[in-house]
Amino acid sequence: MNELQALLSPRTIAILGASADLNKVNGRTLRFLQEKGYAGRIYPVNPKYESIAGLRCYPDLAALPEAPDLAVIAVPAAQVLDCVRELVQRGGRSAVIFSSGFAEMGEAGRKLEREVAEAAHAGGLRLCGPNCLGLINAFDIVIATFGQFAEGATPPGPVGFVTQSGAFGTAIAALARRRALGLGYFINTGNECDVDFVQMMHAVLNDARIRVGAGYLEGVRDGAGLRALAEHALALGKPLTLTKVGRTAAGAKAAASHTGALAGADAVFDGVIRGLGITRARNEEHMLDIVEVLGACKMPLGRGIGIVTQSGGAGVLMADRAEEMGLQLADLAAQTRDALSKVIPGFGTTGNPVDVTGQFVADPRLLLDSVRIVMDDPNVHVGIVWLQLMDAHVERLAEIFNKINKVVTKPWVVCWVAAPDAALMKLRAAGIAVLRGAEPAVDAVAALVRYAEARRNWLNDAAARAALQLPKPALPAAKGAVGSIEGQALLQSFGVATAVARLAKNADEAVLMARALGYPVVLKIESPDILHKTEAKGVALNLADDGAVRSAFTALVANAKSYKAEARIAGVLVQAMAKGDVELVIGLKRDPTFGPVVMVGLGGVLIEVFKDVVFRAAPVSEAEALRMLDELKSRVILDGVRGKPAVSKKALAQMIGAVSRFGAAAGPRLAELDLNPVLAGPQGVTAVDWLMVLD
Repeated sequence: MNELQALLSPRTIAILGASADLNKVNGRTLRFLQEKGYAGRIYPVNPKYESIAGLRCYPDLAALPEAPDLAVIAVPAAQVLDCVRELVQRGGRSAVIFSSGFAEMGEAGRKLEREVAEAAHAGGLRLCGPNCLGLINAFDIVIATFGQFAEGATPPGPVGFVTQSGAFGTAIAALARRRALGLGYFINTGNECDVDFVQMMHAVLNDARIRVGAGYLEGVRDGAGLRALAEHALALGKPLTLTKVGRTAAGAKAAASHTGALAGADAVFDGVIRGLGITRARNEEHMLDIVEVLGACKMPLGRGIGIVTQSGGAGVLMADRAEEMGLQLADLAAQTRDALSKVIPGFGTTGNPVDVTGQFVADPRLLLDSVRIVMDDPNVHVGIVWLQLMDAHVERLAEIFNKINKVVTKPWVVCWVAAPDAALMKLRAAGIAVLRGAEPAVDAVAALVRYAEARRNWLNDAAARAALQLPKPALPAAKGAVGSIEGQALLQSFGVATAVARLAKNADEAVLMARALGYPVVLKIESPDILHKTEAKGVALNLADDGAVRSAFTALVANAKSYKAEARIAGVLVQAMAKGDVELVIGLKRDPTFGPVVMVGLGGVLIEVFKDVVFRAAPVSEAEALRMLDELKSRVILDGVRGKPAVSKKALAQMIGAVSRFGAAAGPRLAELDLNPVLAGPQGVTAVDWLMVLD
């Protein structure tokens, strides 16, 4: 936190434009600081007053007895630039700018915001905002905000929350307070003219008192910074959960490649952060479910889930959801089932989900023993206990759950539907996560499992990441589509296996090349103006003899001219027919936020129909490439269906890794790359068509 120490944990706070009316925007910060007991020095600044709330009020910054660590700027936008310049001159170290009227208001506001940022940067002054609610450091009682959230209790806790939205962020914080989730930090970054979301979260996670990071995003300016933040969080072992709006943002409609067309901003964001171990929450309630579980639970060592419930229906619902979320309903060992049969009534169920019935109210040890036995099973890595209502039994149940918490060493959560408020308070005070419904409980547990796996994978991949070699490829100087032969050479230099191809200028050359390659062959039109050959009827398959090749050559050239009269024809590619059982696509795109991203998915002509693709930031290790394959909805096809053999996932992962290294090494000039189709089989994989576009 050192770089932002003065901003987040100041010893002195000046309030510029302070009001004697402590209920106004420019008066509330002073009221909050005094009411909640800020231990540092407070300096109201306003020439209208000699004193405010028992404190001396100073006419200007020059009159202060010392330079403030933090200045809260609560003046009209037109006065902010002068305040920043005065702060720099006085030696101030940081400022929170409440004022609106900047970039959110148009070009004049953007110009003023740039001037404010430049003045601050020149003097080493760090800024939060403008157009923000400010921040709260609940540990040190730094209440530099005018927001409604500060009106209530702000007890410190292990969650650091950073939000780009003030109003929605406040709503999330209020919901967190209702759940007794203590926010150690609440920070609204506003327009981010200086310190942005990534820098704030980095500093928050560096605080040893924070265990979990949570954030609300409307956009990401610094993709490289977010990647670095994610790796920093993984290194610290502090889970990071984000809610980001814009799930339906359209991709680049003018993209030349399938990869580019499928790489919508949200699809890329989703894939990149998943690969970085960041959990994405669908909405505010989902975020808080995840945060509660991540903050309370140990890390599970596997995906096996054990369910103990008083309702058979709830157990089935959770089992279904667990399968949908990629969890494994643990197959209980024989000794586990035998032990359960000795404690559960005959009308209960000893299979997983375990139904203990409502009998546990009369016999509290029934629930205690059942949960202990299930959690001792070697196939169970995380548990969920489901119950409902029980208003008359809060004390007894709280005692049971506290005992379970002491004897069970694996992570577990409680799903208490329509729980009495007293029960929620008691369990959360004991450090037990309590979820509101069956599906939310399973979803939060799935997030816990995925984070634990992501961190293990990241640690295990450390050596592979360190060993990655990224030699610089010699890209052609011209922009646009790269010729197939030249593109093939570039790909092969990075270890990407491609079908042998030759470029024929006329039919006679095509015949000689076909004979050398061996029949049957494929002919494809080669033109920088025709990127998708099948659309121009520019592909001829299974040509078995010289005559077929001659006829196809003539037809392909004619088809190309008919498709686009002005198209430049470089010739016709001649390739041997490649073999494979499954068609995939592997591609690259230069994302404006994250740089090169690699994609894999089900290939062929229907790729944009099914859109079964997975993205990651490039480069990726082969282990991460295997995990990408496991995320495909169509992954079962890779294991062989309808008598077909399983494809070599290892070879596929090697190709994905090689393509990703090429993308990372090529730099910003590589706009898009498609290998489609990639034919995969048990013996290996081959790219039979490729499209490379340079910027």
